[in-house]
Amino acid sequence: MDQVYIMDHPLIQHKISMLRDEKTGTNEFRKLVEEIGILMGYEALRDLPLEDVEVTTPLETCMTPMVSGKKLAVIPVLRAGLGMVNSILTLVPSAKVGHVGLYRDPETHEPHEYYCKLPESIDERIAVVVDPMLATGGSAVAAVDFIKQKGGKNIKFMCIIAAPEGLKKLHETHPDIQIYCGHLDRCLNANAYICPGLGDAGDRIFGTK
Repeated sequence: MDQVYIMDHPLIQHKISMLRDEKTGTNEFRKLVEEIGILMGYEALRDLPLEDVEVTTPLETCMTPMVSGKKLAVIPVLRAGLGMVNSILTLVPSAKVGHVGLYRDPETHEPHEYYCKLPESIDERIAVVVDPMLATGGSAVAAVDFIKQKGGKNIKFMCIIAAPEGLKKLHETHPDIQIYCGHLDRCLNANAYICPGLGDAGDRIFGTK
């Protein structure tokens, strides 16, 4: 699928395998999510626009490239997406942070919005939406819908694990956005959990049940 990038870097795959392990505790899980996000973000931000600026080195003055424009907005889908925010901020400390709050109806599995706050000038920024899991695709589609309604145009979506069903839905609904997945898993189960997956990412990041 055009605009869809499945990561194949050995370090990403290794760390995802550690995430899957039910014996991986909260502290290690949280660190792994952040590390995977940094590795994925490095690739996802490969096309950031550059402009030459004047810099004085200890030897002379030169023109050298730096990231141009309004730069980035990183937008986690609450709550699990919060685990990947520092990944992007590590790479681009000047990025602004927005939030999209969604909860999934336990019976219909459809997303419902309860919060949406985006940085100003979102139409001039590259918006990186982060959520560790892309399951049914409902939350991801809704989050991108909200960002587009607020004027967002240049949108990337980053997830650590995706189900084929969710990836297909997000790509078909928003074919203009770039989608970066750490790993494409087998399927969704009857409860709309990704298999083999890693359980509930939010619970494992924040130590809740």
